[in-house]
Amino acid sequence: MFDFSAGELMVVMVVALVVIGPERLPKVARTMGHLYGRARRYVNNVKSDIERDMAIEEYRQLQQKIQAEAASVHAAVGEVADTANQKMQAINRAIAEQPADVKPLADVNKPVETHKP
Repeated sequence: MFDFSAGELMVVMVVALVVIGPERLPKVARTMGHLYGRARRYVNNVKSDIERDMAIEEYRQLQQKIQAEAASVHAAVGEVADTANQKMQAINRAIAEQPADVKPLADVNKPVETHKP
């Protein structure tokens, strides 16, 4: 957080010893340590909250993207199904309009008989 060298820390400690006095210095140092710890925990909590919010926003964007892709696929499948239905209706109409005297070529499921000499 703060960048102090060892020399700077020594100067701060000597000034604190002179200003505060040797009797109250341990209590003040302990209080400062607790306050520093609290500040670090608070900063870490804020960072984790921000990271969590960013991750949630990324997941929401991903969800929207996936939903858009799913809608696109659904529309494409619908178009293919409509085209297939139109083709099937055309085939059924062609079969229904076929003259009665025309016989079907062969049954698709029936094996073809071959004559052996």
